[in-house]
Amino acid sequence: QVCAQLCRRPCYCPWVPPRCPRGSPLVLDGCGCCKICARRLGEPCDFLHVCDQSQGLVCDYSAAPAGTGATCNFEDSEEGCEVNGRVYRDGEVFQPSCKLQCRCLDGGFICVPLCQENVRLPTPDCPYPRRVEVPGKCCPEWICEARDGHLLRDARAVSPPLPYPCQEWGTEWSACSATCGVGFSTRISNQNHYCRLETQRRLCMARPCPALPAA
Repeated sequence: QVCAQLCRRPCYCPWVPPRCPRGSPLVLDGCGCCKICARRLGEPCDFLHVCDQSQGLVCDYSAAPAGTGATCNFEDSEEGCEVNGRVYRDGEVFQPSCKLQCRCLDGGFICVPLCQENVRLPTPDCPYPRRVEVPGKCCPEWICEARDGHLLRDARAVSPPLPYPCQEWGTEWSACSATCGVGFSTRISNQNHYCRLETQRRLCMARPCPALPAA
């Protein structure tokens, strides 16, 4: 039995298929010969290195008239965004976690927190409010240690300012929640008055959003 393939060059496949990054399935190359990782949105492509058709992507040669420099794009030229290996269409609303709701917009995405970011100040009946994670609930809730005498005594033992320098500790600031325009980033740090670990937030802007086309 003789088999033939119409391909621009001979096929030499590795014995072990490649390990693909998250969101990139294992597919046959353009010759239908070797298993390769499908290219994702915005990645370079050609006749051999095909795009992920399950996400509606095709190899776009519009910006490469000479046949070089093509990239994977949506078939209908509609812009989208990729988050955690999944591609969303322009205008699509999604939730990467229970605490965030995001919207794909012009190739990027913007997110808003679903949990209230209110700050509870100390009061006479609740001198040491504390925000804790509640099992079975996504958003943390405030509790008042003053309601329990034992907890109140413990809180008073650690709440006054420390008489010695605090050994500062903190994680790096996370990536900005918006790819363009104003967003927010978070980190865990103990750089506060009581040297306690807490989640801190700050505004950020990766780059300005492109101006909308004139009507």
